[in-house]
Amino acid sequence: MPRKGNYRVDYEDDYDAYEDYEYYDNDNDYDYGYNANENGVVPESKEIQEAAKIGIWRCPICTYDNEDDMSACEICGVLRNPLVKGHSKSSSGPVGGICKDSGVSIMAKSLFASLPQHKPKKAVVFEAKNGALLKGEPGNILGDFHDFHRAFSSQNKYKFNIAPYKFDGPSPDDLVSSGMRSSTLGSKANFKTSSSPDVSRKEKELKIEVEREITIEGHDSSSASTSKEKGPLLKIEGKPQTISGDMMKMSISSKSGSAKNANRARASVSAPFKPEKWMLPDQIEDKLSQLNLAIVGHVDSGKSTLSGRLLHLLGRISQKEFHKYEREAKQLGKGSFAYAWALDESAEERERGITMTVAVAFFDTKKYHIVLLDSPGHKDFVPNMISGATQADAAILVIDASVGAFEAGMDASGGQTREHTQLIRSFGADQIIVAVNKMDAVEYSRERFDIIKQKLGVFLRSCSFKESSILWIPMSAMENQNLVDVPSDTRLSWYQGLCLLDAIDSLQPPVRDYSKPLLLPICDVIKSQSQGQLSVVGKVENGALRSGYKVLVMPSGEIATVRSLERDNHVCNIARAGDNVTVSLQGVDPNRVTAGGVLCHPDFPVAVSKHFELKIVVLDVTTPILIGSQLEFHIHHTKEVARVVKILSLLDPKTGKVSKKSPRCLLSKQNAVIEVALEEEVCVEEYSRCKALGRVSLRASGRTIALGVVTKIVQNEQ
Repeated sequence: MPRKGNYRVDYEDDYDAYEDYEYYDNDNDYDYGYNANENGVVPESKEIQEAAKIGIWRCPICTYDNEDDMSACEICGVLRNPLVKGHSKSSSGPVGGICKDSGVSIMAKSLFASLPQHKPKKAVVFEAKNGALLKGEPGNILGDFHDFHRAFSSQNKYKFNIAPYKFDGPSPDDLVSSGMRSSTLGSKANFKTSSSPDVSRKEKELKIEVEREITIEGHDSSSASTSKEKGPLLKIEGKPQTISGDMMKMSISSKSGSAKNANRARASVSAPFKPEKWMLPDQIEDKLSQLNLAIVGHVDSGKSTLSGRLLHLLGRISQKEFHKYEREAKQLGKGSFAYAWALDESAEERERGITMTVAVAFFDTKKYHIVLLDSPGHKDFVPNMISGATQADAAILVIDASVGAFEAGMDASGGQTREHTQLIRSFGADQIIVAVNKMDAVEYSRERFDIIKQKLGVFLRSCSFKESSILWIPMSAMENQNLVDVPSDTRLSWYQGLCLLDAIDSLQPPVRDYSKPLLLPICDVIKSQSQGQLSVVGKVENGALRSGYKVLVMPSGEIATVRSLERDNHVCNIARAGDNVTVSLQGVDPNRVTAGGVLCHPDFPVAVSKHFELKIVVLDVTTPILIGSQLEFHIHHTKEVARVVKILSLLDPKTGKVSKKSPRCLLSKQNAVIEVALEEEVCVEEYSRCKALGRVSLRASGRTIALGVVTKIVQNEQ
């Protein structure tokens, strides 16, 4: 038996009306159309005929049985076919017309598509003519909803006027048909602009990508005319920008992306970076400036011993720790290496008696927080030395004053004094302290010191070091002469200059780029398997970061969050340009973070490429550089195999102007512009944009053969 009840329809916003309807629900009344005849027409069953007598009609969409006096379905709102005048029998008759699908909305179709129903090949269509119901051909009633409302409003208990409703965003039907999210869209004018049929297919795809990655903000009606011309507004770095058909300004999504997307975003973002207040240094908070000091020089010149003795004298190594190192060194028959073991911690380094990796230590002077970078001196570990040299603000060049040792370091074929000096200068250190060590081996001879100063001075000036930027310090690390105090040995009384510690304080502070977007080249990656933590180590070249800060990991394109920061093994809240820090990350796959990558600002990604134009100076080489030559390409903490693609021109070393185009080869001491292609992509910047990420060195056969800078990034062919 049919059930009778009340059904309440609440019209929100567009109508403010309430109506009571009677409805019937009988599962046996449904006909799924399986008995259609050969013409696709379902004959009227007895149940339908009986229902017609009772006074109900069936909705063609949701198959719900409605009362005969209703012009629209109670469930889905589909207009009845044929349309009838309601309760009044004195009406002049129904409005004639043919309805194919009853003007059903896309929303209704999507809502009731899952209900059990059958749609014949040829729909059963009725035509209202002279009050009689006849079968006819498919057709449609064309007209506006408000016209139908005015035509059939006499059947309703209440009469009201319906004002056309305008959505602030896309209508529900638009959302169903296009699958878009109304919460991320702007005004209706913006929606129409972004879906204009004149936009090419590529621009449509780009706009869909932008809509997924950025929030398009709506604006008031007063700017509607402007938005139609310039496109919808988007917000980058707190400033409204416009999206036009030719250029879409994009920002990286909060989720992970790719290097390709980051390069595209980098090319499109033109809004200047504005640093926040916390990014700028506080003079009250930081009374001491940070200085990154690299210790370089030929193998066995005493670099690690000097570093360890300096740390011990300044209290960074306790007496108990020193006695431990001394005892362990004597057990291996290397008692003189006790101070070096404070920095050479691995078993292989201690067994071989040489430094293999860059050791990092910290101490304070009256003027600076010093980050000591003890670099390896053996020629087999020059790539590791380069990794330390890229972080240096200044350098201490350690010279062995012993007879023959200084000459070996200056040898053109394999002397590391020459190579280290060239590398440290090419990577931006323009201040250098020459520590002439082991003076006790030559009885603190002033004559020996002057010979070293004269020969080495000529070479340093050839490497573009200014005379005013070079400090000469005679000393002995093992004898503790002229390190932190004036020398006590009378044999060194002829020297009246600064001790090593005072010489460090006399260095000029480097210029930092606090107001630029974050750039932190990754020197090392620390993965904790037990705790599942990921940390990266490096020097902040530009900008600043703090706990909770979102960073973009390049070249993988992953977004990560800074969990914590450590500087000098102490937790800190903020790290600024110049700081060497350990950054703990979360929300990123550890396998996507590698040494040689870069942490950068999500809206200002670093460039990623494998094809560059370089301006280089060729060092002392025995084999000319030709097109097709295979080289080792070193940039910050990355090493890649490279090939010379083009030799564009030779440059005059004095004026820098082109002296010859397309030379066949490059010889020693020549300046040139070349193009190189790498096997894999690396993070890089043009030297004019960021010096730290624009300096390169080229090596071959275990030697550095050229130094230079990136003048142009050639975009990879996609």
